[in-house]
Amino acid sequence: MRDRRTLLKLAAAGAATVWLPRSAWSQPVMSADPFTLGVASGSPEERSVVLWTRLGNSEEQGQRVATVRWELAHDEGFRQVVRQGQALALPQLGHSVHVEVPGLEPDRWYHYRFTAGDWMSAVGRTRTLPAADAVVQKLRIAYASCQRWEHGWYSAWRHLREEQPDFVVFLGDYIYEYPTAVRAVREPGGGWVLTLAGYRQRHALYRSDANLRSMHAACPWLVTWDDHELQNDYAADFPGNAGPQVDHAARRAAAYQAYYEHMPLRASAFEQAMGRLRVNSHLRFGRLAQLTLLDTRQFRDPQACTRGGRPGSDSIDPDRCAGLGDPQRTLLGAAQEQWLAARLAAASGGWNVIGQSTLFGLRDQRPGPGQLLWNDRWDGYPAARARLVQSLQKHEVRNFVMLGGDVHQNWVGHVKADYSKPDSASVGVEFCGTSITSRPSAGDKVARDLAENPHFVFADAERRGYGVADFTPGRLTVRLRTTDDVEKRDSGISTLATFTVAAGQPELEKA
Repeated sequence: MRDRRTLLKLAAAGAATVWLPRSAWSQPVMSADPFTLGVASGSPEERSVVLWTRLGNSEEQGQRVATVRWELAHDEGFRQVVRQGQALALPQLGHSVHVEVPGLEPDRWYHYRFTAGDWMSAVGRTRTLPAADAVVQKLRIAYASCQRWEHGWYSAWRHLREEQPDFVVFLGDYIYEYPTAVRAVREPGGGWVLTLAGYRQRHALYRSDANLRSMHAACPWLVTWDDHELQNDYAADFPGNAGPQVDHAARRAAAYQAYYEHMPLRASAFEQAMGRLRVNSHLRFGRLAQLTLLDTRQFRDPQACTRGGRPGSDSIDPDRCAGLGDPQRTLLGAAQEQWLAARLAAASGGWNVIGQSTLFGLRDQRPGPGQLLWNDRWDGYPAARARLVQSLQKHEVRNFVMLGGDVHQNWVGHVKADYSKPDSASVGVEFCGTSITSRPSAGDKVARDLAENPHFVFADAERRGYGVADFTPGRLTVRLRTTDDVEKRDSGISTLATFTVAAGQPELEKA
């Protein structure tokens, strides 16, 4: 297992911006295009953003440190270059590049590109955040999750690029660790993903898709993860239930490092503690909105009452699961809960959005008396959910919106003060999105579950796609966009449903 402090130092060194005149730029010799994995940007601030790439010819580079030139300009033709320099692509970090560009203007679009040897990357488009006190009239955020390679083509990303979002919020399951799937549309190869080399290869495979690369280049991505970036249904220090059982701590450290290597994260995401990576974050879009991204995997307690004591998830009867009611059980970990409470205490008067990886609201899967819950979602951590809702009420958070993923289905509903009381107050709204490609399970039970859980107003398991959320000071409009057939490369797209929420009124209206 690598020394975490060494990786932290290397990440910081690679993220440093080196300002050099063109005459001083080094010219590494490369026999093939090193930019086959594309470019990306993310982790935006008011005056800074992270530019990312990874050399696709890392094997050719071996243990050599490669230098990569980068440019940031006001225009796509790079006639107005505002920042330029070179960065280190280090073998210890898979020859990935994370340039943290400072000194930019707030609320401004930029273009960027990389050069190595005689090769030039595709041009990416990125932007900074508005100043915290800026008056912002509109914001378009797309939210998405769950893009299993074997289950389909990424036509959804092609269609989303045409909608020109300001930011993409990706809510988990960027890759899957499985070797294949039944009725696979395309094969990942490489078997089970267990090692750093394996995770690097799987991330690189996903980035080989032209539609995904193109969407990464179109705007900044704001990312968090779920379980498949490591292993299905893992919980912090406890392994999940899929594939060979190996040293979980070593596998987790490898998966987290590979995730950093392929995402536009800041070097400060590396924690000093062994095997940790900080992905929770908080962003402000002027006075219009703020977004808090949560990490629901790295610090959670193990799932309660899984049959046979095996790791992972299960359907449970809460009346027969004594551990479920433990008031100390947590999905986020104590430190992250405190951090979130501080963010909610400072909530703005605009839209207050939380993005996290799964379904938040209670989803009882048993018709009639009694309940049947899935213990891997917030339903398996009712005390943690209650604490979050209580924090919303304590701090009088207005215009609250919860975004989620994981379930491969669209679920739209109200966040309730008390889910055991259907007539309790709504404290916000929830949009849990479907998958980009990943297939749903138990899709035939959606109508039954919708009737059993009246705080939800809409559900659909048949279609894959993403959501587009348009924020203005007075209204939120969310369109559920779904592809016709993920098994067709040229699939069309349509709007499944549209919902609006008026500012100050936590009530969903279906357009």
